[in-house]
Amino acid sequence: MKTTLKLEELMMFILGIYLFNQLDYAWWWFLVLLLTPDIGMLGYLFGNRTGAIMYNLFHHKGIAVVMYFVGIYFSIPLCQFVGIILFSHASLDRMFGYGLKYDKGFKFTHLGEIGT
Repeated sequence: MKTTLKLEELMMFILGIYLFNQLDYAWWWFLVLLLTPDIGMLGYLFGNRTGAIMYNLFHHKGIAVVMYFVGIYFSIPLCQFVGIILFSHASLDRMFGYGLKYDKGFKFTHLGEIGT
C-alpha cells in the first residue's frame, strides 16, 4: 500500500508540472519556489500547536486547489501559480513521507511517525 500511495503522490506531482507548463512563467520559477511552502515550519518556533497549524496551512492540498481555481475564475495567473506550487510541494512531501502534522510534534503526521 505504501508504494501505491507514493505512486499516487508522484502522479499528482506530475500533474502539478503539467499545470505549471500551461502557465506563461519561466521554468526556473517552479524550481526555485518549489520548496518555499516549507516556510510554514517556522511556526514551530512558537510551539508544536502553532507549528502544526502553520505547516498544515502551507501543505493542505485543498487550499492549493482552491487557490488554483480562484486564479482560473478571476483570470489571475499568479494565484494559479501559487496553487500549483502549494499542490506540487505537498505531493512531493507526501511522496517522501512528510504528511500533515499533529500538534504532538513535527515527526507526528497523518502518514505515520517520521523516521520509523
